[in-house]
Amino acid sequence: MNRALSELISCGGLPDAAAQTATITGDDPVFATRYRIAGTGAASIAAAAVAAANLWTLRGGMPQQVSVNARHAAAAMRSNHYLKIDGKTPPRPTDKVTGFYQTKNGRWIYLHCNFSNLRARNLSVLGVEPDPQAVSAAVAQWDGLALEEAIAAVGGCAAFVRSEEEWKASPQAAFVASEPLFEIVRIGDAPPEPLPQGARPLSGIRALDLTRVLAGPTCGRTLAEHGADVMRVSREGLPDSGIFDLDTGLGKLSTFIDLRTAEGVEQLRHLARGSDIFSQSYRPGALAARGFSPQDLAALRPGIVYISLSAWGHTGPWRERRGYDTVVQSASGMAFRGDHERPAMMPVSVQDYVAGYLMAYGAMLALARRATEGGSWLVRLSLAGCGHWVRQQGLLQAAEFAAMPANLPADEIATYVMDSASPAGRLTHLAPVAQMSETPPNWSRPAVPLGTHAPVWPPR
Repeated sequence: MNRALSELISCGGLPDAAAQTATITGDDPVFATRYRIAGTGAASIAAAAVAAANLWTLRGGMPQQVSVNARHAAAAMRSNHYLKIDGKTPPRPTDKVTGFYQTKNGRWIYLHCNFSNLRARNLSVLGVEPDPQAVSAAVAQWDGLALEEAIAAVGGCAAFVRSEEEWKASPQAAFVASEPLFEIVRIGDAPPEPLPQGARPLSGIRALDLTRVLAGPTCGRTLAEHGADVMRVSREGLPDSGIFDLDTGLGKLSTFIDLRTAEGVEQLRHLARGSDIFSQSYRPGALAARGFSPQDLAALRPGIVYISLSAWGHTGPWRERRGYDTVVQSASGMAFRGDHERPAMMPVSVQDYVAGYLMAYGAMLALARRATEGGSWLVRLSLAGCGHWVRQQGLLQAAEFAAMPANLPADEIATYVMDSASPAGRLTHLAPVAQMSETPPNWSRPAVPLGTHAPVWPPR
């Protein structure tokens, strides 16, 4: 049995026998990395499917078997790399000044500039224009830790590249290690709420998706995969994530709401009143000023399941800092190659994707609790916490993964992908990884450009 899956089943409060309903075939290594990304990815995907199967039995459905191919799961940890539009691979949304830069003592710092507001804040500290050579010259004048702190102080986004030993000694690492991988916390009272009628595990469930880039949107895509009505909420003019939005937009509605206006706040409140799940990945506390904290939503819609993803966890001095998978990789030792050796990201975004599947797992566990005991629930986890869990599964020796390829063979990938129609063109993308004997996962809606739909729920 996959040890990581057993841990997730136990953390979720499901009986140990639930792990026996899932079969994971294959194992690490798959790609050239020392981390067990296939095993942990497969476990997180399988756990979400087991939770969906559990909801199916609560509806009166038959118990079912879940199967996950670990190599397919490893591909899912870099899902967006396999997206094609009309047979062509679209460009990736990376800013020209995002990347690693060497500091004055020969160490490295990673600057995340993929969003214009973050780029402006990062460069305001350096006092340069968005030119890689100018940035490099400016960074070379700084101590790495001092620059990391200076950028954090202005709300930018960067990370000094640490070794794993240095990460363990950092101000935040002990807080990350002390938090559970994920929590499901009761935040309000509400009567038990049976699942709506329907032919799939999440039929009739409505989920608001206020997330960006990969982790949170993967959660919404997974909920849609099991039958939920998922509405992605963004804002017109807000920098988007390009191809990521199409890859994670499978099965979703998509609308624009401007929370800077009173009208926008009321539109979201109206949608939330008719929702079952509210998923957000803004910095902790960022939505509270608009009236959308977990407690606000529990009062507005008793019985809500509120999912909150942060970069660094909800405790510790970094709890309000911005961060993305690449930033957390840099700070926590995953990107480290040596004091003066250029760092390198893993070939997968394992923290992002594991977090996304675990967000969906936690949401479905919370829905089961709502159905049986009532209440409003908060599901809480972090990218850094997911990275910590991945490291806890043990490391591969260099000899075990050194010969692994940078990508899976094309003929193998062809067995994992599918085509679907979209307003953007014919999409080629990974098919659902989890296989379920009674309710096969699928997406009933095409991926659409952001803001395609009005902010109105379709009838249940």
